[in-house]
Amino acid sequence: MTYQHLRTESDVRAVAMENPEGQPVRLTPQAVYDIACGFARFVSEKLQKPLEQLRIAVAQDCRLSGPLLMPRLQQGLADMGVQVFDCGLSTTPSMFMSTVTPGFLYDAAVMMTASHLPPDRNGLKFFTAQGGTSNEDMIHILALAEDGCTKKATPPKAAIQVDFLSKYAQQLVDLVRRGANAQDYDHPLAPFRILVDAGNGVGGFFVEQVLKPLGADPTGSQFLEPDGRFPNHMPNPEDDDALSSVSQAVTRNSADLGIIFDTDCDRAAVINRDGTPFARNALVALMSAIVLEEHPGTTIVTCSSTSNHIRSFIEARGGKQRRFKRGYRFVIDEALRLNAAGTDSQMAIEVSGHCALKENHFLDDGAYLVAKVLIKMARLHQEGKRLDSLIADLKEPLEALSFPFHFTVENPREYGDMLLRDLFQFAKEQGIALNEEHVDGFRGEFPPGDGDGWASSRPSMYNPLMGFQVESEELGGAKHIAKKFIPFFTRYPELNQEDLAPLLALAQE
Repeated sequence: MTYQHLRTESDVRAVAMENPEGQPVRLTPQAVYDIACGFARFVSEKLQKPLEQLRIAVAQDCRLSGPLLMPRLQQGLADMGVQVFDCGLSTTPSMFMSTVTPGFLYDAAVMMTASHLPPDRNGLKFFTAQGGTSNEDMIHILALAEDGCTKKATPPKAAIQVDFLSKYAQQLVDLVRRGANAQDYDHPLAPFRILVDAGNGVGGFFVEQVLKPLGADPTGSQFLEPDGRFPNHMPNPEDDDALSSVSQAVTRNSADLGIIFDTDCDRAAVINRDGTPFARNALVALMSAIVLEEHPGTTIVTCSSTSNHIRSFIEARGGKQRRFKRGYRFVIDEALRLNAAGTDSQMAIEVSGHCALKENHFLDDGAYLVAKVLIKMARLHQEGKRLDSLIADLKEPLEALSFPFHFTVENPREYGDMLLRDLFQFAKEQGIALNEEHVDGFRGEFPPGDGDGWASSRPSMYNPLMGFQVESEELGGAKHIAKKFIPFFTRYPELNQEDLAPLLALAQE
């Protein structure tokens, strides 16, 4: 049995239940059991600690396959002699925090989640006190998993039920109280109506266990009940429908701020009082402004998808931008590398809503991101200012287009890599200038008069699709640039024709 096909760059994600598309179920109960056994061995090796002495926390989000798969995760760990601590429904960031919080200090933690992916998917994220697993770690864990359970504890230890989420929530409450340092110390958010859209993921805890203790009025909060069908919209702070939903809730309820989490709360975005999202580039700018006030001159590591205006915004505040590969593990690892080399880097952030701060173990934590925003919001209120004042000078590209090209092939990863290689060759043949600093897929640059912008493309790490984005500073420039790539993408019959239609329609304009 081989499990390497279940691997992303830093975790496991795959189809876990029957689905309308008929995609095969790959994350089976047996696979979860074997991977649990492999992870136990990995932790034992890493910590140089006998299996029988290991203490590992586990939790899950609300996905429908969770009740089937979680018992097999726990059984695999227990059969290897591990003492399992079951944290029930919880968030991904809380699982890492369980490894570094006094009174808990688990040797490792596993979160069962597939983040923002469709309801039929599930996955596993792994942590030790040193952080999340790397690509090399995952290769090793899955190789160990292929051996199955190499020993069975007799009898296996029964799992111990733990409520760690409440402890984690209290950490967030304490953080906001200290940071805001308001006259009403315990209730720094009392002046505000702040609503949460959890998208039926596990982020609903933030209302009862964070906002209310801090004095906020959460009227208008929606979709707080965990429901793995995600019946209202996908819990994804990068999704247009999700952002529209929470934006409408903010204006409808005259809220001062809206908050949206993804399924497992490692990503977030916030919504201004007028319904305008602080998302994507605006979120990167907002957090950069906050961090640069606290750490002048620091280097902000961002994903490759940021607009060119983000660099100007950061540099205007005395900071530096390091644009790097898209993928939360990539930007975090780059920030760690910079710090190790002597360059201060306090934040790694993606337009998707992943944000990891040096002060918080470089953990990508949507709730911590929101806590930092709430602190700044409370402090600005004391000065008679609002959040949007922090990014009033942020420029957005004049035009932007985005195309997701899905494909159906037997080996999606290899096919995506082939498309990327072919795209570079196409650009060379067409004389398209490449961005030499770009380290994530393809990025072509176009001068004023020829689009004045850029086009980028890369295969997804999680889905069989090729993303294609265009930005321009000229009226009509985005379409002008996109048209140049029609001859390339139409070469491949495996690309979904419905996805291609909007690009092809540009040729008729």
